[in-house]
Amino acid sequence: MFSLILKEINGFLNSLIGYIVIIVFLLTIGLFLWIFPDSSFNIPGAGYANLDSLFALTPWVYLLLVPAITMRLFSEEKKSGTIELLLTRPLTEMQVVTAKYLAGVVLLIFSLLPTLIYYLSIYRISLPAGNIDSGSIWGSYIGLLLLGSGFVAIGLFASSLADNQVVAFIISFFFCLVFFRGFESMAGLFGLGKASTLVFNLGFNAHYLSLSRGVVDTRDIVYFLSVILFFLFLSRMVIESRKW
Repeated sequence: MFSLILKEINGFLNSLIGYIVIIVFLLTIGLFLWIFPDSSFNIPGAGYANLDSLFALTPWVYLLLVPAITMRLFSEEKKSGTIELLLTRPLTEMQVVTAKYLAGVVLLIFSLLPTLIYYLSIYRISLPAGNIDSGSIWGSYIGLLLLGSGFVAIGLFASSLADNQVVAFIISFFFCLVFFRGFESMAGLFGLGKASTLVFNLGFNAHYLSLSRGVVDTRDIVYFLSVILFFLFLSRMVIESRKW
């Protein structure tokens, strides 16, 4: 399974599109946070040192980044006809799905690691140096990782459904958007009350915002892990159905 993970990572990094996706992600984040003076996310223009803008902006960029990473994971195999060869390996369908999922998460981490330089920059420029809420920042990073990992699971499922990468991208974007803000929007239809709270808590954003406060609640972690396992199970079912 480890060899399959490496194959997927190398396949992404050996292609020009892989580097373009990561560079565009980092460039977009950097421009909005540090360069565009009229941006509401601009950190120098805010007048105080924190990374709230990074954690508010990144999930929206993830809506495009993650589908771009995951759209090829199964759709390319199906289009080229190598999916049958892949399934003849001494691996179960769940191991194949898990390997591709972990490769997507590793690529997501690759894109997220360079943003740590923003934390170091904020740490240095704050007055006095180090006068920032590090607990909230690290909680937000954990939230971003879990949020992105949830998007990867959804993107993997979308890729298992389609033979075309563009179609897989569109399906992934739609489902990621629904889980990120769709439930939150639907919660408003129920007014105030338990029903509204329940629907709101079904979405990613409720648990992401909870983690962003710097308190790592096991309920939020269990939620994200449950959604991830659910979509991995669905992906396995789709791949397994090719044998029927």
